[in-house]
Amino acid sequence: MVADRVIVVGAGVIGLTCAVRLLEAGHRVDVVARDLPLETTSAVAAAFWYPYRGLPQERVATWAATSYAVFDALADTDPESGVRMVPGTEVFVAPEPDPWWGTAVPGLARTRDLPHGWADGWTFTTPVLDPAVYLAWLAARVEHLGGTITRLNLAALPAGPGLVVNCAGLGARLLGADRTVVPVRGQVVVVEQTGIDRWWLDRSGPTYVVPREHDVVVGGTDVEGEWSRTASPATAEAILERATRLVPQLRDARVLRHRVGLRPVRPAVRLERVGDVVHCYGHGGAGVTLSWGVADEVVSLAATAAVSGSP
Repeated sequence: MVADRVIVVGAGVIGLTCAVRLLEAGHRVDVVARDLPLETTSAVAAAFWYPYRGLPQERVATWAATSYAVFDALADTDPESGVRMVPGTEVFVAPEPDPWWGTAVPGLARTRDLPHGWADGWTFTTPVLDPAVYLAWLAARVEHLGGTITRLNLAALPAGPGLVVNCAGLGARLLGADRTVVPVRGQVVVVEQTGIDRWWLDRSGPTYVVPREHDVVVGGTDVEGEWSRTASPATAEAILERATRLVPQLRDARVLRHRVGLRPVRPAVRLERVGDVVHCYGHGGAGVTLSWGVADEVVSLAATAAVSGSP
């Protein structure tokens, strides 16, 4: 049964994607958020498909596979979405077992073509997004389908009428009364594009180099419990030093800007319906990666009978 109205709280990649899927299913949808799309953590992300700090593994792998397929199709059919399929390599200093999410990725293969200092790795082609372009595309899709996006600083989740979808990310600490959601600070350096056409990842840093059409995102950090959004020059220097060991081509790249985002990490993604609220938050560093998969499940939950529960 289609709801008369759905209010989606949160305008990052999760909230906007849920809004699109709900609108496509015939719901009337209004998105409300303190931060508009280009002000969210999603706008800071390196924005490539990789299930980073998202649990539980089985559900994450299913959601990630759904999202991979949607992004792959968008890259082929809608260049205005800002999605491209880019090959790359994840590296390890010691032999590593196959990834638990490997079934979600077509064509994942072991490689010995590695930079000096790394002993194992695998290659695969993954979606890479320009977040500014992609979030604008999602917002335009919401509005084209008849939805609205409004800045609104909430002290609590709206109290009806209709269904509320809580995609507030870190805001769920307040709006969902859930203190298990914690910030994990991520700092990146954006440099000029110097012809880099592959992504590289060393999860142990984490260190990653993600090429986009006009720039390259170099990261990163993973500092749990840190709320500061101010970029640290010393941290930026350390990021670039690690990344240059991995991709020497970065050595002379001009720095364009520094960015900091706070990943909403939780022991497990919360995706459930409680009364007239569907909670969908705690995606860690995998918001882009899980977005279309969790949005499909949100639509299914919107059609189910209300249940009781707690965080």
